[in-house]
Amino acid sequence: MTDRPHSDFDPVDDTAPAPDRAYDWEETRAYSPVPEPRPAWTRSDEPPLRDPVDRPAVTPVEPRRTAGAGTVLVASLIAATLASGGTFLALDAAGVLDRTVVPSPVGAGSTVGSNQSVKLTETSAIIEAAAKVGPAVVRIVVEGTDASALGGVIPEGVGSGVIYDSRGWILTNKHVVTDSASLVVELKDGREFAGRVYGIDTLTDLAIVKIDAAELPTAPIGDSGELRVGQLTIAIGSPLGTYSNTVTSGIVSATGRRIQVEDGSFISNLIQTDAAINPGNSGGPLIDAIGNVIGINTAVAREGNGIGFAIPINIARPIMQQALAGAELARPYIGLRFMQIDAQLAIDLRLPVSAGALVRVLDQDNKPVPGEVPVIANGPAAQAGIQEGDIIVAIEGVAIDTEHPLDAVLSQFAPGQTVTVDLTRGSSRQRLSVMLGTRPPNLQP
Repeated sequence: MTDRPHSDFDPVDDTAPAPDRAYDWEETRAYSPVPEPRPAWTRSDEPPLRDPVDRPAVTPVEPRRTAGAGTVLVASLIAATLASGGTFLALDAAGVLDRTVVPSPVGAGSTVGSNQSVKLTETSAIIEAAAKVGPAVVRIVVEGTDASALGGVIPEGVGSGVIYDSRGWILTNKHVVTDSASLVVELKDGREFAGRVYGIDTLTDLAIVKIDAAELPTAPIGDSGELRVGQLTIAIGSPLGTYSNTVTSGIVSATGRRIQVEDGSFISNLIQTDAAINPGNSGGPLIDAIGNVIGINTAVAREGNGIGFAIPINIARPIMQQALAGAELARPYIGLRFMQIDAQLAIDLRLPVSAGALVRVLDQDNKPVPGEVPVIANGPAAQAGIQEGDIIVAIEGVAIDTEHPLDAVLSQFAPGQTVTVDLTRGSSRQRLSVMLGTRPPNLQP
């Protein structure tokens, strides 16, 4: 764990302090000023300035029938109801959840219907989602080996993780556990377990940790492929390594982000969120409004506020399944370099399609880079007949576009699996079969 190159994005847990600290707060006292005698100038013995004036007697008037207090109260209630109804409709239009809630068992003497259909506000959704997932969020305390010639143990670091299988399988970030000498996994209920790193992801900043336990609480796994910008997100973790199971909320600010982290590597296809993510949150879950895990919090922008990033759960799913099967963590490899086509690139290069993956290495001016070969010799793509200049438009029927880039779609498959690749070559369309290889370690995305 040596010094790393500067980056605008930091993993969010590296040196978070581990122990809880108690703070001494100064006692607050309430007080009132000491009463003082009134000054003499406030009193006057002078006679009134003018004589009293005789006023005519006031004749009582029969009150007219007007809107009484009851009518005013009713009108106020109607206005408040209309105002709250407007708020309700605004929340409903913004995507606040419709869901059926099954009531919990109640005491004797209470009678409820079967299923009650209710509207959930954003606040109640956060409360329910946090209660649902919180018990499965863990705090990971790490001690690592010193990389210097002297050896020894470095200070503690703290991160987070989420239990996805009741037999002790935990998903977290690679940078939380890399080079660790020991791991202690702390559950929300206070139990502690020794952990071990089962495997490290070769594609992105993920790792699997195993503890010897059974019947643990688990978090339900969602589908990050259905995310929409603007929808509610909730982050749970241990910010600063101290405040375990802290809950923050925000929205999906964007998808498909690519960032460079402080060790110089790149992470692609990230969810951007403005839910507060702080040191110690790394490895904790990002969940949706109904409590399904949609991502793993991994980095935060150093410059600016409310800019955090999470790895989509669909990218993590294959290695989660590999761990449960007792297999080594491995990612597929196609053996080519490409440019994701957007509308502007299609115009600049006069491409026959407006979306897809162009098999070519281009510079910032969209000019071919001399000496750079996009199709790796003897790799899976080369063996299948893919050539420089081809445009891959679909993998196994999944269209390749800015929302579904080639590398993200490929991550859903396993090494050794054969996939169908649809591509455009010049004016013709072709379909090839590619047997995916195994991604080499330390290969840049």
